[in-house]
Amino acid sequence: MRRYNWIVLALLTASLAGPMAAQEIAGDYLETRSADVYTGQCFANGEVNLVGNEAILAWHVQQGSWDGVPLQGLTVAAAIKANGTLGDPYESPFPAKSVILVDDQATPQQQLALAHFAEHMGGELLKNVEQVIPTQMELEVNSQHHGAAMLRAGRFASVQTRGIGGQDHLCGNEVTFYPPLTETTHSMAAVALTDAYSGPALGVSWDFHGKRSAFVGTFAR
Repeated sequence: MRRYNWIVLALLTASLAGPMAAQEIAGDYLETRSADVYTGQCFANGEVNLVGNEAILAWHVQQGSWDGVPLQGLTVAAAIKANGTLGDPYESPFPAKSVILVDDQATPQQQLALAHFAEHMGGELLKNVEQVIPTQMELEVNSQHHGAAMLRAGRFASVQTRGIGGQDHLCGNEVTFYPPLTETTHSMAAVALTDAYSGPALGVSWDFHGKRSAFVGTFAR
């Protein structure tokens, strides 16, 4: 059950009462997984059903609104624990549980819109939201260094990435084996120097380093 315990029921009712406004929103996107996304098939096959059940998705809004609410400059992220390897074409990873982390600099109405936006983008991944938590959020993409990005979500999540280089070709047959988990306008695989989550509701925490398991990109809706 979704617990929007950070906002009163009256605001929820008021926000949902009117007709849905047209959505025009764009910004930066960051994703990490607990399985390599840039890898050779032999490596990928070795990870299926063993890892890849966890993910972090994050969006930083550069411009636009959702539910008619301006969200420019705000960030939302989701930590996900799936029932199987995300992206496995042969087995369904669902149902999945998730926790949404919303920017504590946002107003209650903006926090609600951020959560709705993340649920829309995440689709089935965010169908079962266990908790929505306001926290300090920061997502930066380094435009001077392809693949370099950073996410800090309070004490709950931390991600740092770098671009893929020659030292990351372990078998010589690497490709972007899995696509991003959500719709993007542009994305590139990257190395997750740090990929960590420690929080409630999912029944699991993780702390990975040096995996070719990230995407850095942009989104627009």
